[in-house]
Amino acid sequence: MTSKTRRAGRLRPLLILALLAALVGCSDSNDDADIDRDEAPVGDASYQLQLLHFADMDGATAALDNVSNFSSLINAFRDVDELGGNTLVVSSGDNYIPGPRFFAAGVDTEQTREALGVPGNGRGDIVFTNAFGTAASAVGNHDLDQGTETFAGLIAADGDYPGAAFPYLSTNLDFSTDSNLADQVVDDGQNQEAGAGGLAGSTTVEVGGETIGLVGASTPALASITSTGGITIAPSEFAMDEAGYDALAAEIQPAVDALVDAGIDKIVVLAHMQQIAIEKALAERLANVDIIVAGGSNTLLADSDDVLRDGDSAADDYPLAFTGPDGSPTLVVNVDGDYKYLGRLVVDFDDAGVLITDSLDSSDNGAWASTDAVLEMLANRGLDTAADGTVLAVQSALQDVLADQDGNVQGITDVYLDGRRGQVRTEETNLGNLTADANLFYARRVEPDVQVSLKNGGGIRDAIGQVIVPPGSTGDPELRPPQANASIGKPAGGVSQFDIAGALRFNNSLTLITVTAAELRDIMEHAVAATTDGATPGQFPQIGGLRIAFDPDRTARSGGQMNMGSATSGNRIRAMVLIDDAGNETTPLVTDGSFVVDPDMPIRMVLLAFTAACVPGDNYDAGSQECGDAYPLTGLSDPQRLDLDPATVEDPDAVDTAYDPGRAGFAATGTEQDAFAEYLQARYNPANGGSAFAMPETVPADDTRIVNLAARRAAQ
Repeated sequence: MTSKTRRAGRLRPLLILALLAALVGCSDSNDDADIDRDEAPVGDASYQLQLLHFADMDGATAALDNVSNFSSLINAFRDVDELGGNTLVVSSGDNYIPGPRFFAAGVDTEQTREALGVPGNGRGDIVFTNAFGTAASAVGNHDLDQGTETFAGLIAADGDYPGAAFPYLSTNLDFSTDSNLADQVVDDGQNQEAGAGGLAGSTTVEVGGETIGLVGASTPALASITSTGGITIAPSEFAMDEAGYDALAAEIQPAVDALVDAGIDKIVVLAHMQQIAIEKALAERLANVDIIVAGGSNTLLADSDDVLRDGDSAADDYPLAFTGPDGSPTLVVNVDGDYKYLGRLVVDFDDAGVLITDSLDSSDNGAWASTDAVLEMLANRGLDTAADGTVLAVQSALQDVLADQDGNVQGITDVYLDGRRGQVRTEETNLGNLTADANLFYARRVEPDVQVSLKNGGGIRDAIGQVIVPPGSTGDPELRPPQANASIGKPAGGVSQFDIAGALRFNNSLTLITVTAAELRDIMEHAVAATTDGATPGQFPQIGGLRIAFDPDRTARSGGQMNMGSATSGNRIRAMVLIDDAGNETTPLVTDGSFVVDPDMPIRMVLLAFTAACVPGDNYDAGSQECGDAYPLTGLSDPQRLDLDPATVEDPDAVDTAYDPGRAGFAATGTEQDAFAEYLQARYNPANGGSAFAMPETVPADDTRIVNLAARRAAQ
């Protein structure tokens, strides 16, 4: 019997020992030295699978530069004898993100028409994903960032534009409740070719004569981090605790069981959970699942002989091994995104469909960097490293469109502007300060009394500058300002339209609201509530006009999006004080955890319209929208909402845009990209009488706006 309904009884004790060995053992050889065109199954295996996987292709410039080499890696591994026909390519979501390359695909040029069939925003990334031979993808949060109507248009064919040649999967999302997506829902469990361009919970794919079941799952927090429209999400409430993991697993397990009942004994879950801790928890809760491909966390798993890019280091081993509730091994895999790495897992199964952990070989498996050096090594071993022609055509078309943007310089920086995910979601950064200050500068042109600027760290999507490891160096990488590009007139340190669009690629609109000191305290308690070792929460703040000190070892705020004011359940904010443009303290609000002003004192602030989506206004209908990143902005006493972008309101003519200085012009008035560009033009552009930005990035213990008291204690 090959069904997994009997797998627990068939698992040999030796496999448990082998699973433990896989966690600690590794080959002395190097991935770069052991590619063999005649690789063959080992032991008593009846089937060998080569799984190639990726996720989080949501970078800007570098991602587009990497895509041709990434395509070459896929083609090279398909060329390995005995594995080419047994190769499965999958994505665990975030195949694109609104930003420069997304919108470049919508520019109508002869090249984009030839490469895409019909130009359209985001279509370049879908064509890339098709060209990789992707069998299926999980639904990631960024796949929905432009709303469900745009998502529907991206995956559907349009004349000569092919649409997605694969299904998007998520078994805990009900797409049928969204009017834009309902017509694209297809049956679960059908062959992926029949489901191409559709939406389902699961699909199947024939790989080397065997049927592989694929199940998708998305983070239950989707509604608070992207634009889900009418999609129904389960579980409806979720916390990263044992009960939350159990509830999520209960939503996914029926889709797995349905495939098992159909006689499928090899099952891969494509999960986009944002935090790999969730995929790890699912691995111990989902029965009859062989592999979980994680997504959304950009976690680089690698084994000891993987050759990583300069400045990169592995977060953990590749693969991670767990035991499911049926007693069978479950592997979790993930690599970093932006086409920088291709994940490769070569693994054997026995005749009952049980994954054989002692078949794992670190010389085959791991994170393969899409670098010229790695491709040269593969070519020297006789593998075909040619990139796909369609990938090259789309890459060239988009790069030509984007070259014009990189020459449009707005300001100068003498330092690296830190927008790296691991920094902007955990600590104050110089880019976070700069963009928060830019929003404050912009807002004060409308209302001079605006005091505070708040933005979520998750809205900063890229750094501006270079990360360099000098040849021969074994020390820390050097963080450098943007390099010159003489061919397009970009000077050293130039911050261009392209840089701004990459770092702030959501280009959120700006909104003014009024809060009390007590309401602001509760807002900031939420901002730091998810901060813990190893977590990278998107809600972490970047601020202007304000200084806070917080203690992550104290009680975190819990509760929903209703603002609690003075009754906040959090106790992490120990100090909160208004500051001027020079960083001098002006008005203390909280000292030693207690108010030193009237808690009802009004404070005008600027924040992203995404964050304020749930706040009603005279010219804005909040309806039942969620607050961005679940910020507690519901029930504010007197918000006096004012939107700066005419595109976000019911009556655009009611928005006076005369405040816009008009020096930049490439982004819409009232948006964060325009605010950043105008601020650079006014303060940090020598051509306009300014000077280069020169505040370097600091370690958390030295931060002054967002003071992490635990980091300071640790540094003493």
